[in-house]
Amino acid sequence: MKNKFLEAGQIVNTHGIQGEVKIVPWCDTPEFLCSFDILYIDGAPVRVTAARPHKGNVLARLEGIGDINAAMRLKGKTVFIDRTGVELPDGRHFLADLMGLEVRDADTGAVLGTVADILTPPAHEVYVVRGEGREYLIPAVDEFVKEIDVEGGFLRVRLIEGMES
Repeated sequence: MKNKFLEAGQIVNTHGIQGEVKIVPWCDTPEFLCSFDILYIDGAPVRVTAARPHKGNVLARLEGIGDINAAMRLKGKTVFIDRTGVELPDGRHFLADLMGLEVRDADTGAVLGTVADILTPPAHEVYVVRGEGREYLIPAVDEFVKEIDVEGGFLRVRLIEGMES
């Protein structure tokens, strides 16, 4: 079951004295997070009155947050988005949907483990797969990831030497 709300970033600081907050986005780009009119903080919807990318982060004005003191109270909070209505390009998935998926060898069908973590270095994601005392680091590229079936609950991958740590 997919979560309706997805973690999208964290408020790490204030910006200026007018109540703007600085959000570190956990999305592909700050622009993606800027496209939302509503963010969710502590389970409550908060209207975004303005948002702009700034040095890889997002500077946002939130309804009801009019000064630095109100903004400071949000520091450290996780912001969520509602996945409803978000259209991802073909072949793209929310990282949260991949966590916990069973990982199968594309050639043998053997279960290798589950997606335990996803690393996000600049080039591409790397799936950390753990199972039966083994760990695999699998780059999220077509050469190694042959099928992603979120609804079916699995990934099929082709391993090469050196992926097992």
